[in-house]
Amino acid sequence: MQELIEQVIDYLKGIWLKRRYIIVSTWLICPLAWVFISQMNNVYESEARVYADTQSILRPLLKGMTVETNPDYQVSLMVKTLLSRPNLERITRMTDLDIQVNTPEEYEKLIDDLKKDIEINKSARENIFTIQYSHMNPEMAKNVVQSALTVFIENTLGENRNESDTAEKFLDAQIKEYENRLLADEAKLTEFKQKYSDVLPNQYGGYYDKLNVAKEQLKSIELVLSETETQLKNALTQLGQSQAEGKKSNSIVDSNSVATSYDERIDELESMLDGLLLKYTDRHPDVVEVKNRLDHLVKQRDKEIAEYVEARDGAGTMQLSQNPVIQSLQIQINQLENQVASLKVRRDNYAENVKELENKIHILPEIEAELTGLNRGYEITKAQYEEFLTRKETAQLAKQADETTSKINFRVIDPPRAPTKPSGPPRILFLIASTILAVGVGVGLSLVFSQINPVVTSRNQVTRETGIPVFGVVSATENLGLQKWHKKKTLIFIASNTILFLLLVGFIAYAMFPEQIKAPLRGLL
Repeated sequence: MQELIEQVIDYLKGIWLKRRYIIVSTWLICPLAWVFISQMNNVYESEARVYADTQSILRPLLKGMTVETNPDYQVSLMVKTLLSRPNLERITRMTDLDIQVNTPEEYEKLIDDLKKDIEINKSARENIFTIQYSHMNPEMAKNVVQSALTVFIENTLGENRNESDTAEKFLDAQIKEYENRLLADEAKLTEFKQKYSDVLPNQYGGYYDKLNVAKEQLKSIELVLSETETQLKNALTQLGQSQAEGKKSNSIVDSNSVATSYDERIDELESMLDGLLLKYTDRHPDVVEVKNRLDHLVKQRDKEIAEYVEARDGAGTMQLSQNPVIQSLQIQINQLENQVASLKVRRDNYAENVKELENKIHILPEIEAELTGLNRGYEITKAQYEEFLTRKETAQLAKQADETTSKINFRVIDPPRAPTKPSGPPRILFLIASTILAVGVGVGLSLVFSQINPVVTSRNQVTRETGIPVFGVVSATENLGLQKWHKKKTLIFIASNTILFLLLVGFIAYAMFPEQIKAPLRGLL
């Protein structure tokens, strides 16, 4: 740390020895810079303050009845878009700035300068906006601020009307479009329901309900048909028995009941079965075999009776008999045969219906999916259509409310005025900055030349540079004149800086009180 401090001290000593470069740089830079700064054109700033009142009395009254818009956000949006190109072009036309330029490049520069120089600020709590603009002409500064204020107020108030008209046109177009879409969806849904009315749900239920009903009807009619056929078979059997009592044939002989050629064998098997059951159970092989043979003979006997009856019917031998019982049986048989034929027709019809429904079970998922899609699209379109109708009513109410009273009221607190005193440029700051710059350049040059042409200023520097220790120092005597020469250089440096300081004070005074200083100068000149 000690070495660093000693090195810094050596640098400062080197700068002090080369201080003539500070004098040169300050006298070359400062006067020119000070004259240039003093001759800079004055800039006049005009400003206006406006208050945007967004607390409309109708706003809480119409809450929930109209479209809720945020006037604070609307005002903020207008502030952000105030410096858009269309608005800036309008300001140039209102202030006649556009006629002061001759080329498109100059006009573009004018637009860019306006966008950069017009400032809009808002207070932290209230909707108080400040519009500022600076120009070399105070009257032009006022006109630009007034034009910007006018554009800001007119755009904000006109935006409500434009938004209402635009929203109403948009809603009308959407309502018309969704109305056409709703009619198209209704037509598609109607056509689809007509095409698949046999499988779509109705007051009788859906597809599976219809299929279950059809199967139940088929099952019921088959049961009725089976019952009727059984009744017909019993009636034919009774008729055969009744006719056998009056007349015996070759194979059917009996004195008291209907008999066939299988009766004796059936009686033998029944006797045999009774004997076996006394010894064995129902699962014994002999018992099972006898039962099977007995069942087979019974079926053969029934078949022989049926063939005999049919043969007699085909030969025309079944005629009405004088016996009332036979007549009654014949009438009953005719009625049962008609019922059987009618039931068979109905059974075939129900079976065909079940078959058709079962064949459509493969395409049923596609039909249901398409129906679901059509219903969903129709419901969405209908809901959106009704939503647009509701919003149109809300928009009309909001428009009427806007026509009655404005949601945003502007009050100009401070109108723009033509300034009498310039607001810039900051000459004092520029003067001080240019002086510091000149001194800094001089110090830099002194440091550079002290390093290019170094001078030993301490014994520590000799030791550090050569590596040889220094045991003593011999001071210069008065006879050499070095001390007088150094004092002379110091006095010149002090005098130079004093003169520059006095000149700087004069330029600062001129910047602060130009008229007071110009008046005596005009008298002298």
